Amino acid sequence: MKDFMKMLGATVAGLFVWTLLVFIVGIIGFAGIVASEASYSVEDNTIVRINLSGEMTERADETLETLLNGSGNSISLEKVLRAISKAKDHESVKGIYLEGGSLTASPAMLQELRQALVDFKKSGKFIVAYADNYSQADYYICSVADSVLLNPSGMLDWHGLSSETVFFTETMEKVGVKMQVFKVGTFKSMVEPYVNTQMSDANRAQVTSYLSSIWKNMVDEVAASRGISADEVRNFADSLTMFMPAEDMVSHKFVDRLCYKDEVKMMLKKKIELDEDQALEMTSYTSMANAAMDIEKHTDRIAVYYAYGDIVDDNTNGLTGGLASGIAPDPMNRRLEKLMNDEDVKAVVVRVNSGGGSAYASEQIWRQLQLLKAKKPVVISMGGLAASGGYYISCGANKIFAEPTTLTGSIGIFGMVPDASELLTEKLGLHHEVVKTNTFGDMGTRFRPFNEAEGEYFQRSVNRGYDLFTRRVAEGRNISQDSVKVIGEGRVWTGEQAKEIGLVDELGNLQDAVKEAAKLSQTKEYNIATYPEERSWKDNILSGDPVPDYLESRLHSLFGSYTTPFRIVKQLDRWNPIQARLPYEIVIR
Repeated sequence: MKDFMKMLGATVAGLFVWTLLVFIVGIIGFAGIVASEASYSVEDNTIVRINLSGEMTERADETLETLLNGSGNSISLEKVLRAISKAKDHESVKGIYLEGGSLTASPAMLQELRQALVDFKKSGKFIVAYADNYSQADYYICSVADSVLLNPSGMLDWHGLSSETVFFTETMEKVGVKMQVFKVGTFKSMVEPYVNTQMSDANRAQVTSYLSSIWKNMVDEVAASRGISADEVRNFADSLTMFMPAEDMVSHKFVDRLCYKDEVKMMLKKKIELDEDQALEMTSYTSMANAAMDIEKHTDRIAVYYAYGDIVDDNTNGLTGGLASGIAPDPMNRRLEKLMNDEDVKAVVVRVNSGGGSAYASEQIWRQLQLLKAKKPVVISMGGLAASGGYYISCGANKIFAEPTTLTGSIGIFGMVPDASELLTEKLGLHHEVVKTNTFGDMGTRFRPFNEAEGEYFQRSVNRGYDLFTRRVAEGRNISQDSVKVIGEGRVWTGEQAKEIGLVDELGNLQDAVKEAAKLSQTKEYNIATYPEERSWKDNILSGDPVPDYLESRLHSLFGSYTTPFRIVKQLDRWNPIQARLPYEIVIR
């Protein structure tokens, strides 16, 4: 018994000592992370490494995991643009190293990143790109480099663009569910996956149009960077390049040289005149974004407000997965009101990246932006999407900027309500009775669809929403409402097309929009301040809030574009009945 107690005591003591050591090491590591985050200094002869892997978002939440393991599964466009801008001006940075992975992003976000790299080259510093395998998105970005390198056993995918739609109508019918649809707009095809089994002619026409516009931009830009004709770049996509030997990529001038990763390091060392035995100093784009820079402080500010995600009535009820993504009128309008009353803020740039959502919420945000516009200039910078509700909140600004490949427009309204009465009564055998005091007392019950009168009332409400939407656009763009209805009808346009028809003022990126805001406000010296203020990883831990969108991001990583249609059906009963939303989820490959 004594021996047993001795062993037990030794075991407990050992566990205690081990736990204490782990705790101490953890505290030291934690303190090290805090210290490194607080003051990051760039060493001489630094090369900024940008790993093109994962999904690019407007802004990415900072977590302890991303600090420990790099950028994780997402790339913050805001941070990578900031890093490139700092790298261009920082004398210790000699160049940028792009490493191809498997990048996912909207064409307009890719285009904005590419433009920043083109601007970086004006500094005279180099860009080197390497990949074991280039995806099409990776190559579109990396083609801007001075040297494009590929592994001798690697491949390069250049296949053109496609967009697919999955239709759930027959699947829903098999389980006894039908979708009741009310809409305005021939091209408003958000509802098609739930009522059709194939694309309508109108939808096929609009998808063909905007894909062609985006592809032309990509082809022309790659051709200019690689010094070959646009026809060669366009036709090369029909060669199933991913199955071609790597040597063919060199002969077709898509790649400059085949080499292994260790040879890339030697090449980079030569570029910055290091000996073979000297260490290569590389830093991540996230570290570069946080690097200390001598920036002149000015009292006047140009505010950049990020509005991205679904537009919802209330983003605390799980519709958007958390406060970090999603646009809700109450928090956004409170912040805009503060900016409106802040005398140091001379103008506001609203960065919109949204396919829309609640028509009611869009109207409330539009109203607040008009109040803001009455006191100081408001400029819109469109990201990958600024369509439907995203265009609704944009249309009243002083100036609208879009990338050529931004998807915008989609001026239309719809309502969509599932009818599960067959599932409940015939498939599951449920019975029900209703007692009501008025004619429409049981409207919305799950046991029957809308009757004819209820459907007519719903459609009238949708029509009023469309009339208000087109009126807002007409007022904001200073054109007649009839003209808006001609280019409306729910049709999606690229930024390039939208400029031609008057929905957009200028083609340009966020930096161009900021310069225009300063010009409109007659502000010559200013600093840029971004809103909402991002919470650091420490704030996220101390807040106790769950990590936003974690479960949904995991599902999306597994099922990709198939996730959204199921999420939409799941959330229909919590949606505002009237939606100004982009046609389904546009997936471009």
